[in-house]
Amino acid sequence: MVNSTLYKKDYHIDLRDVDFKKKLRISTLFSYFQEIASLSAASLGVGIDDLEKDYGVAWILMRIKVEVARIPELNEDITIETWAHEPGKLEFKRDFFVRDQQGTPIIRAVSAWVLMDLVERKLKRSSHIPFEYPSGREETAIDYELKKLKRVESMKTVYQKVIGYSDIDFNGHLNNSRYVDFILDCLPIIDHQTHEIAAIEVNFNHEALPGETIKLKKGISNKHTNIITTEGINENTQKTVFRAQLEIRKLDKNSD
Repeated sequence: MVNSTLYKKDYHIDLRDVDFKKKLRISTLFSYFQEIASLSAASLGVGIDDLEKDYGVAWILMRIKVEVARIPELNEDITIETWAHEPGKLEFKRDFFVRDQQGTPIIRAVSAWVLMDLVERKLKRSSHIPFEYPSGREETAIDYELKKLKRVESMKTVYQKVIGYSDIDFNGHLNNSRYVDFILDCLPIIDHQTHEIAAIEVNFNHEALPGETIKLKKGISNKHTNIITTEGINENTQKTVFRAQLEIRKLDKNSD
């Protein structure tokens, strides 16, 4: 057990990590977050294996907001920092910084995680894994309170997706990074050619299982055309699997 919740890891951005613009995929960024959060939790004595063996539960990401000042590129080296805050009754809050080689924060994120019983598939209170929490970092990556996202009017179906082998993780359900791919696939390629993600916020509401069909919908705010809301509806249960809000910005033509 360590006496601080701050955890750091260096990442090198390889070909497998980037999109057609040779910039880090947002879904890969979420995978980085998931990995370093797992490593950080393990250093605190509450890693994936510890939770499954001792308490029969798993970490589940419920809400996250990411603000992007600059998207790192192919062959760039970055450092990700994460730290956990004192847990509430149900949620465990965790923040992230992504820094470039000069130490400048280029991406910030705040997130909320919960514990899910691996047999009953129900949420457990934070007190289910009692342990003495070490002194944490009080700073927050973003001055923002994660909230329940609202759907916008005139949501239109973009496509459908059947959950398959490549979409699920070791918990047996749709992995959070795959949600991000589904979300960004709601935007046509021309939008990706001319714009980039300035911020993304996601609510993970219900798990999706192999063989289930997700209907992906998209809507644009009447007030802010650069704000796009997407959601995934489970065709089998009619439940909202996730809802996300994207903020996009135009690419500088001279940036490439």
